[in-house]
Amino acid sequence: MVLPIDKDLDRFKKIVRGRVRKDLKKYMGSDEMLGRQGRKVVSIPIPEIHIPRFKYGKNEQGGVGQGEGEQGDAVGQEAGDQPGEHMLEAEVSLEELAEILAEELELPRIEPRGHKEVSSAKSKYTGISMVGPESLRHNRRTYRQALKRQIAAGAYNPDKPVIIPIREDRRYRSFETEHEPSSAAVILYMMDVSGSMGQKQKDIVRLETFWIDTWLRHNYRNIETRFIIHDAAAREVDRDTFFRTKESGGTLISTAYKVAIQILEADYPAADWNIYLFQFSDGDNWSGSDTRTCMKLLEDKLLPVANMFGYGQVDSDYGSGQFYTDLQENYGKDERVILSRIPDRDAIMDSIRELLGKGR
Repeated sequence: MVLPIDKDLDRFKKIVRGRVRKDLKKYMGSDEMLGRQGRKVVSIPIPEIHIPRFKYGKNEQGGVGQGEGEQGDAVGQEAGDQPGEHMLEAEVSLEELAEILAEELELPRIEPRGHKEVSSAKSKYTGISMVGPESLRHNRRTYRQALKRQIAAGAYNPDKPVIIPIREDRRYRSFETEHEPSSAAVILYMMDVSGSMGQKQKDIVRLETFWIDTWLRHNYRNIETRFIIHDAAAREVDRDTFFRTKESGGTLISTAYKVAIQILEADYPAADWNIYLFQFSDGDNWSGSDTRTCMKLLEDKLLPVANMFGYGQVDSDYGSGQFYTDLQENYGKDERVILSRIPDRDAIMDSIRELLGKGR
């Protein structure tokens, strides 16, 4: 039986989902939402919807329609000189966010490529038992059993159909835990933290990686994430360091590629893992010779093992942006390489569509 409160909750969820979808571009560029991120849900601030209602005052005059004012005037409102908007927070699961993202951006479902299988536990209802916790009681089976007993005992009156289950009538769902194989994936994020990459640029990277993570985790049950930062040297760091490191130094992009190769060769054989590589930079590399080294490392080591290599270039007042052009000249027709420009936060949505739109 569906209770009225369940219908109201389902309707509210649809309203929230519609609002999130309508304003998805705004949320994709909002730091506020990231600050509310939990383990499996995100609390999203949405404008509060008030139900119109009359406010009763003192009953000082009798009759209907008495008092000052003309037909069509607002009831019970006083003028103010400041606009106001109340907000409420609605929890949306990361799974729902991924589905909204897929619908709005028309993202195709990813077909896992690697053969790495990791067992994940899954509870499955397999039958009916005479014992169990009350939370798993099967009401329909319980009342059916009570009806059978009352009919057999001659205690059932069709004119007054009252069915009262006793302890022996109770039936419970039984379940068992199964371990099913699921594909595994790894994401390597590489970010330039040299002097030309300021906080504005890193905030854009932070937001874009959140949405990339959300989508890939929707497609894989088992996923690992690794982070690399570089200026003239590169190193692996944890998630917090990846986003909070202060900018400094020159830029040698090849150093990040070399660390990525070391990580993949040590921990993620291509035959077993789905490998996703994402690099973010303002496109300013130290020299043409290092750029040629980057292209060689991509060709020989990274592209042969990766599902995809995505390059997102953020605008910077100090970066030349040349690396985007270099990649386009060398790999513009290579389906494994996807390039995207991200001039500001408003471009994050289009960038996500470009990077994930082929569903590799």
